[in-house]
Amino acid sequence: MICPRCSSNQGDDIKFCTFCGANLQAVREAVEAPEKKFDWGNTWVAEMFMSGQAQEMRKLEMERRLGITPEVKRYNEVKAGVIVSSVGVGVSIFLYFLMGALAHQEPRDAELLSRIWLAGVIPFMVGIALIINGLVVSKKIVEAIDREQKKSVQLPEGAPAKGLRAADTSEFIPTNFSVTDQTTRHLESVERKNK
Repeated sequence: MICPRCSSNQGDDIKFCTFCGANLQAVREAVEAPEKKFDWGNTWVAEMFMSGQAQEMRKLEMERRLGITPEVKRYNEVKAGVIVSSVGVGVSIFLYFLMGALAHQEPRDAELLSRIWLAGVIPFMVGIALIINGLVVSKKIVEAIDREQKKSVQLPEGAPAKGLRAADTSEFIPTNFSVTDQTTRHLESVERKNK
């Protein structure tokens, strides 16, 4: 084998180069290892062609791995509703004062400009809808999921619990043999012979 570092000729059974110390065994393993083929199934391209159900299953698995439970989703929905509602109120107040100032400068457009603040009502209402959905609808969904999980975990009435039973020490059969007992008897017999 030729060393890839110093180009010296080495024997096939040598693990390290005798001139530069390169790990020839690792080089042999790398050369003999089968070449890995690229897996298109683990790319975003494969995800594009997944069916809706497969994408949903993948999404649920990722959420499970990240620890995103239905309860966490519910809290995030309520939080998003509060944020969007606050933004809607802020936009309405900003537009009210801005358009009020512009309306005094342009009297012919005053009526239109004085009503533009109503655009902030849209995000406010969306935020309120998110809050209501998070507090009412999503709460019912979380409760339904919890009931399903409890139902699948609970055993039917009268069914024995699966698993190991409690230890019963009365099951052990007493033996008449002991490691120390035989040794003690042997020592006693040796003492008697010596006397």
